[in-house]
Amino acid sequence: MRNIRIGKNTSNNKKTGLYIRVSTNFQFEEGYSVGAQTEKLEKYCNYQEIDNYDLYIDGGYSGSNLNRPEMKRLIKEIQEGKVESVVVVKLDRLSRSQKDTIYLLEDVFEANDVGFISLNENFDTTTPYGKAMVGILSVFAQYERENIRERTQMGITERIKTGKWRGTKPPFGYDYNNGDDVLVPNKDAETVRKIFELYKEGYSTYALAKMFDLKGDKQVSDMLSRVTYIGKLKYNKEIVDGLHEPIVDKKLFDEVQELRKTRTRATSHKSQYLLTGLIYCGLCGAKMRYQKWSGGRVMIYCYSLDHSKPHLVKNPNCQNGKLDAAEVEDVVVSDMLKLSKEYEVIEEKSEQQNQKGFEAMNQRKSVLEGKLKSLYNLYASDTNNSVLLETIGEINKELENLNTQIEQYTLKNTRAKDMTARAKAFKSVADSWEFMSFNERQKTVREYIKKIKISNDYVEIEYNDLLTLQ
Repeated sequence: MRNIRIGKNTSNNKKTGLYIRVSTNFQFEEGYSVGAQTEKLEKYCNYQEIDNYDLYIDGGYSGSNLNRPEMKRLIKEIQEGKVESVVVVKLDRLSRSQKDTIYLLEDVFEANDVGFISLNENFDTTTPYGKAMVGILSVFAQYERENIRERTQMGITERIKTGKWRGTKPPFGYDYNNGDDVLVPNKDAETVRKIFELYKEGYSTYALAKMFDLKGDKQVSDMLSRVTYIGKLKYNKEIVDGLHEPIVDKKLFDEVQELRKTRTRATSHKSQYLLTGLIYCGLCGAKMRYQKWSGGRVMIYCYSLDHSKPHLVKNPNCQNGKLDAAEVEDVVVSDMLKLSKEYEVIEEKSEQQNQKGFEAMNQRKSVLEGKLKSLYNLYASDTNNSVLLETIGEINKELENLNTQIEQYTLKNTRAKDMTARAKAFKSVADSWEFMSFNERQKTVREYIKKIKISNDYVEIEYNDLLTLQ
């Protein structure tokens, strides 16, 4: 069971983050050492009467990127609502990259209502002048981004019009030939053909993803809609003939597109809410439901409060309150994705060890069956030989036990593989969540979560045991 409080951190006891960075080149330069920066920042805090502050020190790290441990901790704590403002001695201590500086100012600090102060440049985003400076920096950064994007798009369009691949990562089933800029089918091309054929036979995208050990429904769905596999190239809304060899026959491709439309219509009646059927009242035990409110807001409340369905009422005096559905879903999804990232996949014995054990038992079985055959031949010519009869009985008993062991071993090995596969699938949920469709997300939630109990502003999540998932 996992209990989570709904809503953001409401504590007003936010701290000031004092960020310090020294690179190997400037570590001992006057004014840039850890000690010098710390002294200046702490003097600032004393002058401003700031008692609650924390030091974030990245020693020996370049400012060319944000891949720094203390910078990552600072960003994380800002997003968790623990930081009120960030102070540095000089702007380049934050970053030497204009792109990263703008990202921090706009997407991290401003987005989380965190002020930023640089002592050397007298830069303070809590003042109107500081906010104006951020705006000016953003305009120049956006102008440069637009220029780069425009030049890139023009180059891609020209390449595709000549039938050449766009130059990024090739689709599954192809390799990119740098020599002539043309896609070349690889060893996975046969898998692509099989996926189209099996989908036509009735297999779901979910089943195909598991069958071919792919990243999920989304990857299969993308493959089934990709015109690249019939020798075409697509960019924006334009489709042109490619120079590469097709992997899938156009007739099969068109048949699959029609089937996909039919299956989409067939599943369109499903619930439009993520947690339908999983949520229960933690106070009275009744089911909970979604309800649309005016203004497009959706709330979750206990069925005991819905007198139109008396058979679902557990306690007409239930005191559970109504909760914003978006907040509840955010809490549940965040916890599930966090658990997915932390989940440890426990591997069973190696495949090689399993195979050796299985082979040893089967070899013993073959030896016993050979002995038994010889003994039966001897007994056929001497039916009065009680010793032979007793030996045959002992071997039959050993064979019976061995067959039971082989059967149990096979079943255990199959279950272990299935458990490991399911565990690996859960481990990958966090990475693939943002690429899933709503139906895929809904299916994923139901696969890994057994029950959700809501008690006012607390959520209790009961996860399925991966050993018993069906």
